[in-house]
Amino acid sequence: MAAMPFFDGHSGRVHYRHWSAVGGPVVQLVFLHGMGQHTGHYHRFARGLTPAGIGVWGIDQAGHGLSEGDHPGTVAQLAEDAALVTRLAEQHAPDVPRVLMGHSLGAAVSMELLLRGDSGFRRAILCGTPKTAAVQQTADALGSLEIPLLAVHGVDDRMAPIDPVRDWAAGIAGLELREFDDAGHDLLHEKVHAAVTAVVRDFVLGAARP
Repeated sequence: MAAMPFFDGHSGRVHYRHWSAVGGPVVQLVFLHGMGQHTGHYHRFARGLTPAGIGVWGIDQAGHGLSEGDHPGTVAQLAEDAALVTRLAEQHAPDVPRVLMGHSLGAAVSMELLLRGDSGFRRAILCGTPKTAAVQQTADALGSLEIPLLAVHGVDDRMAPIDPVRDWAAGIAGLELREFDDAGHDLLHEKVHAAVTAVVRDFVLGAARP
C-alpha cells in the first residue's frame, strides 16, 4: 500500500489528496474544504470531475482530517498551506491551467490566496461564502483580479444567508452568482450536489479554452 502523502505546513504535517484526471488533466482544480470537514468527504465530488479531464487536489486543512494541528490557525496561515498544495499541482502538470475552489472556510482561504497575486489561477469558485468574508474590502479586491469568478450558494443557507451575498456579489466585476433553490450551506452534500457539480465542471473546463 502506498504511503499517504503529506507535506510540512504551518501547524505540522498536512495531508493532501490527488484525484487523477481520466486520460490526463486538461485543467487542475485545487479544492479547499470547510470547517469541520476533510478531503475524505469529497470523493463523490471529485469523481464527478475527473472523467472530464479535471485533476483535483485538496488538503485536510490544519486541525482537520489527517493533518496535524490543534486548531485551524488564521486564514493567512491556511493560505500558506494552500499555496504549497498549489505548487504540488503545478509541479505535477506545469503547462495545465489551474482553478481554485473553496467551500465556506475554504472560500475565505481561497480569497486570501487569490489576493496575494502570485497563485497563477485562471479562474476561481467560491462556495457558501461566509458572511465574514463577503465584505466590501474583498469585493473591491476580487473585482481587480481580472479573472472569471463563480459563486455558488444555497438560497436556504442559514449559516451564510444569501441576501448579503447577493449584495456583495453584485459589486464584483467578473463574478457570476449561481443560486440553488431548496439548498442550504453544504451544497456538495445536499440533494442538489449533482447540479452544483455540473455547474462547477463546466466553469472549470472554461479555463482550458483559449
